[in-house]
Amino acid sequence: MKQLVRRIGQTVALTLPVLLVTTGTLAVTRVPWAPPTNLDQQVVAASSGDGAGIGRSATAGTSPDGLTPQESLRVVLLDELRAKNPSAALDLLERSMREQPSLTPYCTSLAGELGKAAVRKYQGDVQRARSFARPVCDGSFAAGIAG
Repeated sequence: MKQLVRRIGQTVALTLPVLLVTTGTLAVTRVPWAPPTNLDQQVVAASSGDGAGIGRSATAGTSPDGLTPQESLRVVLLDELRAKNPSAALDLLERSMREQPSLTPYCTSLAGELGKAAVRKYQGDVQRARSFARPVCDGSFAAGIAG
């Protein structure tokens, strides 16, 4: 009995860190005690004729077309998915989260929407859409495919 409990404890001790790392729960994008950076003040805006776009600095809370930063990013991500493939859109999402930490609260919902859009792009072929899945924003892309 004692050996069984010990073996279960060892298994949990070995697998729990791996599980936490792969699901992204240990990732920290910003801590409250760190000084603010210029990245905290940047806003992601959908590309427009004035040169504002992903990774370019803007100081207003909305883009010139009246969209919030997360809505602008959503439009850009869905355009990227339609024009290329879900992998390119996930790369852009991951890069945007790194460059724009203030948008990380929206990462899960954006990745889920990309998953749903991937299924639509491939006319309901869940297997093909799932082939692009990877652990961006806690695997929300895969959850979007499923639901």
